[in-house]
Amino acid sequence: MTVVPFPVSPSAPQHIAIVMDGNRRWASQRSMPKAIGHASGARRVRHIVQACSDRGIRYLTLFAFSTENWSRPVEEVSSLMGLFVHYLEKEVSDMNANGVCLKVVGDLSAFDARLQRLLRESQAKTAHNTRITLTIAANYGGRWDMLQASRAWMNEHPGGAACGLDEHSLKPYLSMAYAPDPDLLIRTGGESRVSNFLLWQMAYTELYFTDTLWPDFTPASLDAAIDWFRLRDRRFGGSSQQASR
Repeated sequence: MTVVPFPVSPSAPQHIAIVMDGNRRWASQRSMPKAIGHASGARRVRHIVQACSDRGIRYLTLFAFSTENWSRPVEEVSSLMGLFVHYLEKEVSDMNANGVCLKVVGDLSAFDARLQRLLRESQAKTAHNTRITLTIAANYGGRWDMLQASRAWMNEHPGGAACGLDEHSLKPYLSMAYAPDPDLLIRTGGESRVSNFLLWQMAYTELYFTDTLWPDFTPASLDAAIDWFRLRDRRFGGSSQQASR
């Protein structure tokens, strides 16, 4: 069956970032183990990646595991790592077939050797794809990102004066320098905070919060967020007339 892509509106977001919150509460509401909630959330990823691709969204970034998530119970962290491995082994071939370019950002050195190898292989396998770029933020934090970018700049400019470091010169060292800044952030699960996610990149991102738990977030839920985004008056610090020029 031929998939007919949705028409791309000039006001549609080019880059959507999502904090996938609510997996544990979804499981608790059903008297299920937390691991079932996380697994249901992982299955939801496939539907949302496809929905974004069909709607002409060029970049989708998902917050999968933060630098703060290591403080969760050991068994839950272990389950999440196993789920990450399973997801990569199961989904990457389909991603490749559907034109998805996978990228993973964060301090990946904290993961075990098997997972690091899978991450390298998965990214290499899909590197040539151009339909949509899916970024998974894993062991990622916005503060970490700015620190590692600053250190990388200083390593390449030994003895350089700090006054030579500005926004323009730092940006290429950020972990998502390959992508435009997110137009729209969606956070599921009813919380209204960004939780150390893409702090630099979200300076002018529209923030959409929904009570829907991530395993229940459907393509129709995505459409509701995009429709909300289209109604926003995006001025980027200027007037409406200036922003539209």
